[in-house]
Amino acid sequence: MNIKKGDNVKVAVGKDKGKSGKVIQVFPKLGKVVVEGVNVMVKYLKTRQQGQPGQKVEFAAPLAAANVMAICPKCAQPTRLGVKMLAQPDGKERKVRICRKCKEAIE
Repeated sequence: MNIKKGDNVKVAVGKDKGKSGKVIQVFPKLGKVVVEGVNVMVKYLKTRQQGQPGQKVEFAAPLAAANVMAICPKCAQPTRLGVKMLAQPDGKERKVRICRKCKEAIE
């Protein structure tokens, strides 16, 4: 999964199509991400003590990582992500995610 926590993404499929937000949480084994302000669900909680009202809690539910596209910080376009090996000054190489549209590295 190329999407990481803190990335800005745009939803490509589903009821929230076109919305964008920041990734809060990533579940790589399930292939899901939680995006701030997208796929908001409501959960009603019963009262625990007598005399207190119940609660209505809103939370962002996970959605499939395949349904979101990362937004490139350089060209500000939703894009697919690629991988490129960049040489370090010490001679080692490191793997970097790149934008498929503008070919810039995404840190």
